[in-house]
Amino acid sequence: MPQWEYMTTPLIIHNTTAILNNWGAQGWELVQVVTGPEGGLVAYLKRPKEDA
Repeated sequence: MPQWEYMTTPLIIHNTTAILNNWGAQGWELVQVVTGPEGGLVAYLKRPKEDA
């Protein structure tokens, strides 16, 4: 069964595509975007965990 690592990052509304493309190039897959506690957008990402 694959193991995952997770990460969250704030999204700046005028630069969302560049931010997500940058994380995608590093192997991160977008799972969900939600409104953060202070009103901004937060992206939740995952990628397969590398064998240690």
